[in-house]
Amino acid sequence: MHRSINIQNSLPYDIALKITSSLQVFDVCSLGSCSRFWRELCGSDCVWEGLCKDRWPVIFEDQDSQSESNDQKSTSNSKRWRGLYVSKHNEMAGKVGSVADFVERALAYESIEVGNYLKAVELLNSHQAGFKDVQMFLLKPELNVLLNLVGLHYCVIWLEIPAENVIEALDSSEVSGRQVCVQWWKLGRWFYGFRLRDEFHLRNVSLGDLAVSREEVLGVLHRGAVHEVIRVQISAAKSTHASWSHQVAHV
Repeated sequence: MHRSINIQNSLPYDIALKITSSLQVFDVCSLGSCSRFWRELCGSDCVWEGLCKDRWPVIFEDQDSQSESNDQKSTSNSKRWRGLYVSKHNEMAGKVGSVADFVERALAYESIEVGNYLKAVELLNSHQAGFKDVQMFLLKPELNVLLNLVGLHYCVIWLEIPAENVIEALDSSEVSGRQVCVQWWKLGRWFYGFRLRDEFHLRNVSLGDLAVSREEVLGVLHRGAVHEVIRVQISAAKSTHASWSHQVAHV
């Protein structure tokens, strides 16, 4: 105990503040429970302002630009960043929860049509969910893997998060090995005046592989049922499926 007090007394305030400002929110909360010194430091506005802007950069960059265009800083931000973070966290939890509810309602026999799948991704975008919101609320092993996939798709396509960051998030959430099954049907090609049978494609792929190779299956999901692709269906992968197959079938 005495040693802890001595460290606090010998540590310059600006250095302690710099250390605290480099931590993630869970670590800030843990550090704040160590002593009165750290509790006051971890509750300071400058720490929570950084956490807010790091988690929701789009939202707070817009607010900053509006404030700068008026050539003034809002004094109402003073001493309220921690409360703002908690309020925004709860608000985002409700919004992402509504997306999860939509996906669950859209499931038919444990699969979802691509139109509803893309609507769920677009809902996340309309709510201005951030990368860390997806990590907290959607990249969970106890959730339906299709919700993991919606979060992954949103991060890669809409937020344009670098692949290495997405893979790290999948690994830390222990969902990178979870697999989905994507099936799509394409109109048969014309051959000497006759249309051949419609083609059926099936692919089992892990979330980790999707984050690395964006071009193939993720491209099919993002385009949806357009042009020659007449239907796309997504479900959790079943062990009976091969990792990759291509066959011709009637629609």
